[in-house]
Amino acid sequence: MRAWGGASALVLAVVFTPSGAEAQDANAARSALRAGEYQDAIEAFEDVLRDQPGADQARIGLMDALLATGAYEEAVRVGQAGPQPRAVAHRTGEALELLGRLDEAEQAYGEGASSGGPWALTSEVALAELRFARGQIDDAMERFDRFIDVYNQADGSLGSRDLTAVGRAVRYLGRTNSDLFQDALRAFDEASRADPTWLDPVVRTGNLFLEKYDSPSAKAEFQRALAQNPRHPGALLGMAKSLIFDGGPGSRDVLDQLLEINPNHAEARALVAEELLTNERPLEARREAEKVLTVNPRSLVALTALAGAYLIADDVEGFQRTRGRVLEINPRYADFDLTLADLSAKTRRYQQAVDRAQAAVALDPASWEAWGLLGMNQLRIGHIEAGRANLERAFEGDPYNPWFKNNLDLLDTFERFDARETDHFELFLHGTEADLLANYLAPIAEEAFDSLSRRYGVEPDLPVRAELYPSSADFSVRTLGEAGLGALGVSFGRVLVMDSPSARQMGDYNWASVFWHELAHTFHLAMSDNRVPRWFSEGLAVHEQRQAREGWGHQPTLDFVAALRENRLKKVSELNDGFMRPDYPQQVIHSYYQASLVFELIEDRFGFDAIRRMLDGYREGRTTEQMFETVLSLPIQEFDEEFDDHLRRRFAGPLAGMARIGDPPGANADLQAVRDFARAHPGDLLTRLRLGIMLYREGALGEAEEELRAALRIFPEYGGPDSPYWFLALIHRDRGEPERAEAALARLNALSESNYQALLAQAEVLEELGRTEASARVLDKAVLVWPYDLDLHARLATLHATLGNLQGAVRERGAIVALNPADKADAYYRLAVAQEQAGDLRGARRSVMGALEIAPNYEDALELLLRLRGSGS
Repeated sequence: MRAWGGASALVLAVVFTPSGAEAQDANAARSALRAGEYQDAIEAFEDVLRDQPGADQARIGLMDALLATGAYEEAVRVGQAGPQPRAVAHRTGEALELLGRLDEAEQAYGEGASSGGPWALTSEVALAELRFARGQIDDAMERFDRFIDVYNQADGSLGSRDLTAVGRAVRYLGRTNSDLFQDALRAFDEASRADPTWLDPVVRTGNLFLEKYDSPSAKAEFQRALAQNPRHPGALLGMAKSLIFDGGPGSRDVLDQLLEINPNHAEARALVAEELLTNERPLEARREAEKVLTVNPRSLVALTALAGAYLIADDVEGFQRTRGRVLEINPRYADFDLTLADLSAKTRRYQQAVDRAQAAVALDPASWEAWGLLGMNQLRIGHIEAGRANLERAFEGDPYNPWFKNNLDLLDTFERFDARETDHFELFLHGTEADLLANYLAPIAEEAFDSLSRRYGVEPDLPVRAELYPSSADFSVRTLGEAGLGALGVSFGRVLVMDSPSARQMGDYNWASVFWHELAHTFHLAMSDNRVPRWFSEGLAVHEQRQAREGWGHQPTLDFVAALRENRLKKVSELNDGFMRPDYPQQVIHSYYQASLVFELIEDRFGFDAIRRMLDGYREGRTTEQMFETVLSLPIQEFDEEFDDHLRRRFAGPLAGMARIGDPPGANADLQAVRDFARAHPGDLLTRLRLGIMLYREGALGEAEEELRAALRIFPEYGGPDSPYWFLALIHRDRGEPERAEAALARLNALSESNYQALLAQAEVLEELGRTEASARVLDKAVLVWPYDLDLHARLATLHATLGNLQGAVRERGAIVALNPADKADAYYRLAVAQEQAGDLRGARRSVMGALEIAPNYEDALELLLRLRGSGS
């Protein structure tokens, strides 16, 4: 959500009007500067200054080029060496500030402000910004406030430089009056129109848009600047921040480009460090921060990154020492704790995020983003009312923030939800489906809790709050603050949230399996004190799904095998990047399955106790590398090689079957072309599968079966939507071979957790075969995919009653009532009959009264009521 911030964006432009002998060389230098050819500009401006030492605008241009390339010391030397240092004091101040020489920077800005020259207002606003950055907020705000009068009294006579200074000041004033952000935007826009060749106001406009969460408008401004100067550091930084804001790819490439231009760019290195910290790579992040601190030991963004590295590594002493350094520089620097609150949330340390956000608002009560982060993370740990109150406070201060508004809008809907309590859970379900889902979710939840607590030997904080949302957008807002999250569920620890099955299309996923997965995270976070890396917890959670039920969890796919064959999967030692920095669109999904196989292998080889000990090790602050050494007695690099060998042995068949051995027929090829290719290349998995499906559709069942079984011999674990098992089941059904059809469907459903049609088909065949109990078991599995099918519940109610499973019959009749059928009176009556048969006479009476409220003359219901009264119920 939040990009790492710091001092104001570097001003990289020069506005001057050379005259006389210096004009030609100065114009060439200025053109090079504006084009981003900084070395050429440096040489050209030096030539001008050798001939004209008093050419102040050439000196400013040289300093701009030096600042753009990170030559800060040289920029100071150039600024102080001229005959009129006050004329370039605003640039000297920038260079000194970037070196951390803050007292000297203040002095330089003060001299520039009092000079009365063309950059006086620029120096004055820079001085106010520096005072703000040193914690002298009240003084800074008074200085900023003066710029309102500057603008109003100028009556339209301000030039581009002074309008930009006004915009900079008014932007800060917006922290206590959000309407003033529009005035800042107007000032920057006027500045840009006054001098279209000067990119500083353009970049600042982009930064302001991004600060107010309008990434598309921000990127348009940065692109506008980069069209003129593709190497403009401020525009490149803004573009990288925009890409990070959007959560898409490409930000690292832009940052690398910026750091190639200026290897000392503090904010760029801080952004790189943030990415590394989010990926739980604190040592690398620390190195990035230290590169900045060798140049500027007082860089707040670098010190924040360094503290983040200590925080992720659980080095409390290092963290506190670094925080102390920060507060010596700026005793009100809320962005330090704000940034680390965001980092803590991104690394699933939600209580720590609350603690850091509380520290931020204590330093600066006007840090609206900190209040919002505090509220959002309080919601994540189940402190709903406190979270709401802090989000309301944040939104009052910053009404532009969409995350605050989205969360508050969602909280307003909570009155429509029902809370259902079980031994270990608070189930938070939408009122329209609470009666339906609670009857299925409660037993699954308790079974999962009992299973996982026995397996891990611990219990998380209770009760576990499970929220299911019938809108994917609402689930996404609850998780991130905005719509668009592609996941199905998220565990924050004691609170887990997920899509209700009604939020998705029929057959999209198995909601019970996802619940088990998320609850496994709750145990992993509890055992590791929220220190477990994402790859470890995700892989282990999928492994737990497969331990719970056959067919649950991620299964091998054709895409996965192709990625393995093409060496696109991450090594185990780099597997966190498969989740956090995927190289291709499917890599996150592949990483789930790949990571689950890591734990399958570890448990088979070392026992489950090794996994528990590794979780304990994360709680104690040890790294993954240390865990492999100490728990498995195996360096992780050796495990990388062994695991890769393991995968290639396990998938040897499909790997060979997907090797490219020719040019397969195109998508529109006819049957004969595909048959000819299959005959020429009998080991080609995809062609044998394709041919089998084509033959089935042509009605050539015998040939189709031969091709499909050939495909299965190559890849027997494939249970995707075009699995050979599905088409074999259809073939056997068409040929009147129910036993063989059921066997194919059973195998398919053992490889897929959410193939709703295959489950219904298997249940139907089992019923035809007279295997009523097995048919009921399969239909029970179908409910865990899609619980909204009235016919499914009616079939199950009949089957359970026939089998003598009276409680099962009651559950299914209750589900039909909860689904609000057209004849609800009949549904209530049938529920009452099932309850009577199960011995729940009070429940039966309530249900029959429900029928009679709808249909007072319902004879069967009246007779049942009389019978119940006669029994004394």
